[in-house]
Amino acid sequence: MSIVDGKTILITGGTGSFGKACVKKLLDEYKPKRIRIFSRDELKQWDMRRQFGDHPTLRFLIGDVRDAERIKRATEGVDIIIHAAALKQVPACEYNPMEAVKTNINGAMNVINAALDNNVPRVIALSTDKAAAPVNTYGATKLCSDRLFIQSNSYRGLNRDTRFSVVRYGNVMASRGSVIPLFKKQKEKGELTITHKDMTRFWITLPQSVDFVLSSLEIMQGGEMFVPKIPTMKVIDLAKSIAPEATCRVVGIRPGEKLHECLITGEEGRLAYELKDRYIVLSASPSGWVNDVRKYKGAKKIKEGFEYHSHTNEDQLTIPQMKKFLKEVEEHERAIGQL
Repeated sequence: MSIVDGKTILITGGTGSFGKACVKKLLDEYKPKRIRIFSRDELKQWDMRRQFGDHPTLRFLIGDVRDAERIKRATEGVDIIIHAAALKQVPACEYNPMEAVKTNINGAMNVINAALDNNVPRVIALSTDKAAAPVNTYGATKLCSDRLFIQSNSYRGLNRDTRFSVVRYGNVMASRGSVIPLFKKQKEKGELTITHKDMTRFWITLPQSVDFVLSSLEIMQGGEMFVPKIPTMKVIDLAKSIAPEATCRVVGIRPGEKLHECLITGEEGRLAYELKDRYIVLSASPSGWVNDVRKYKGAKKIKEGFEYHSHTNEDQLTIPQMKKFLKEVEEHERAIGQL
């Protein structure tokens, strides 16, 4: 029996790419009692309600994580929170930094306080590779959010069961804001724009990200960060995978953008353990909630000096492999669209 069976689950930002894919997975393969979709956009909620045929398990709640009172009410009676709500667009966060703070930091605090006040047993927050050694506002706000969730395990005291953990992964193929839909559109004109010929990124499919979050919920103790072992690829090779006949025009790195991404920094690597499919980064906190590594079956301590970067990652995607991934992404998109 899964940890989600028979439970009431709240997904913040639930009308986004991750939320819809997660709901489909939960309804197809598990038996949750209720799934509450919490988001700001009533039109997206209406569309999603129609997509899932007014499924009796789903509840749609209009609200914003910036609104502490609303998120507290939405969290009443909840067993699991998957916190996916965030401002994610790097250029938008650079131009509107205070709005990024309000959603990504203040919103995280509101979710944390609501979970503590309502004694929600498990809370897992979605992060990004841009939170590792951040160079932009989005990454900086997500790093702060990560630290808030991890260290909030100290606030639960003796009378609460609430556990907080974080998952951090790279670019999600075909999610909103992904470069893949842009490349497919540019393919029609025969010219793709890339920012730098040597740029690399971590890649994960939407179904893989959902599986990773749900599997992390099963083994979380609270206070750890889970990082999947995923492949990387040059962005220019991704472009060639999508449009091999098109030309590529270099337009320069955007403000706040890295040449290469990082999922685990050197400092985090000192606290990392390895499983077959993921890394687990423990907290350096001296508090009593520090994890018992023995409970992660088969976990091995990583050697000193370990870092996880997109350009040094041994798992590099070839163009044929990426084409296979893209085909899987298209099949998943069709499945979502046929609901």
